[in-house]
Amino acid sequence: MSSGFLLIDKPSGLTSHDVVSKVRKALGTKKVGHAGTLDPMATGLLVIGFNQGTKLLTFAVGKDKTYLATIRLGSSTVTDDSEGEVTFKAEPARLHEISKQEIQREIKALTGEIDQVPSSVSAIKVSGVRSYDRVRSGEEFVLPARKVTVSRFELLEISTGKEFIDLEVAVDCSSGTYIRALARDLGKALGVGGHLTKLRRTRVGNLQVSEATGLEALQLGDFQKLTLFESCQEILPMIEITPQEAIDLKQGKQIRGVVSQETGASTSEELVAVVTQARDGWLRSLVVFEEAKSD
Repeated sequence: MSSGFLLIDKPSGLTSHDVVSKVRKALGTKKVGHAGTLDPMATGLLVIGFNQGTKLLTFAVGKDKTYLATIRLGSSTVTDDSEGEVTFKAEPARLHEISKQEIQREIKALTGEIDQVPSSVSAIKVSGVRSYDRVRSGEEFVLPARKVTVSRFELLEISTGKEFIDLEVAVDCSSGTYIRALARDLGKALGVGGHLTKLRRTRVGNLQVSEATGLEALQLGDFQKLTLFESCQEILPMIEITPQEAIDLKQGKQIRGVVSQETGASTSEELVAVVTQARDGWLRSLVVFEEAKSD
């Protein structure tokens, strides 16, 4: 049975788990997972691993990502997006005093390595319970700040209504960055509140949404899968090993070599393992693939 990645362009209104369920049915396998949740409101690239490809998902989760988003200034919500109850509305007069220069200044302040407090309705677990479940049960709390890197926070377009200012933005960021939190913090810094109204993920590492399959095509069987080797090649550096070294890794032995980070090890484009440096001049396997070649 084949293994690898499937790139899905998730539509709005579905959870990431909904998409996983549809992929299970389309591929006829229960062993399916994804590399990073997209909220139901969000659209865009969802990296799906199937069969042995699920072993690679942990290495894809930490990749940098690119998002296109619409931030609405003028109001705040309990969820930091348009699906939550409005908790604050700015006076229109104050809202329209804000200049493009002020917006650019505060965007710059949220660029680079920053301390970000995740949205309280995130999937982060607190004492074993998802944060969003605690919020839904009426609990009020603030998650601790974490360091994230926003390498690009670019203002693409501004449109103005009577009670809002919409900002079209592009964001390149490290894994674990919450775009909703950027919207919230930008609105707070400007004193008018802010929340997210649209979000689209266009990139995960080297993987692009332009290469992804829509759900309609998936249901018709019109899609391309990345083989196990191709999937690893997209997210990790690769080294070639000998057939004997492949046997050694599968038996839990270490092999000679030097790598600077987690690396895929293959023989003639057949993925054998993901390896890491164990000690000087020796590599050990983190994950071994029993069935390296896709059909």
